[in-house]
Amino acid sequence: MKHGVTQTLYNYWDNLRGARPAPNRSEVDPGEIRGLLGDTFILETNGPRDVRYRLAGTRLCSAHCRELKGRNFLRGWSVKDREALESLLAAITEDAAAAVIGINGHTERGQILQMEMLLVPLNVPGEGRIRVLGSCTPMEKPYWIGLHPILSLSISSLRLVWPDERPYFMDSPAATLNPILPRFTAEGLAMPTPPLPNGAERKVGHLTVYSGGKS
Repeated sequence: MKHGVTQTLYNYWDNLRGARPAPNRSEVDPGEIRGLLGDTFILETNGPRDVRYRLAGTRLCSAHCRELKGRNFLRGWSVKDREALESLLAAITEDAAAAVIGINGHTERGQILQMEMLLVPLNVPGEGRIRVLGSCTPMEKPYWIGLHPILSLSISSLRLVWPDERPYFMDSPAATLNPILPRFTAEGLAMPTPPLPNGAERKVGHLTVYSGGKS
């Protein structure tokens, strides 16, 4: 995690959840993260391809030059990146993973805004981990931010973080899977499977995932 906003929000979420896989949505107090609100958002997962912004901060909306509330989070990505995000969101909501993603935002003028995104799960009692708390923060603030809208997004890096050092589903007595590997898969991708680089955990779509611990 390179950006201070990412680090602060992750630590807030980690302290809030305690020994649980995720805190309840109602426990998130905007007043305690007031300085981060402009860069934060909450997603609602209604299905693997229907993930919508329920709330989005003013600075994030300004970078896109539009209101993001109600917009599909998966809109604006390439097919390969969207498939990777669908698998990633499954790991977050089903297996209580966290994710740090390097993102490039592209304008119609060819300008690129480098950003860092954090995604962590939130629980809704009786419904499960169907919310995702996130932040998306520019690494720099060019003069044109807010003037020329971001029209498309691409992933430059991706890291899964298991807050308790191992996937949550491995704590189940019936678990028989390899504790190093996440349970989700990215199926249906016609891609070669070369040896993974040193330190890599697995492939998610066309991306190489490196597992991280607590930060």
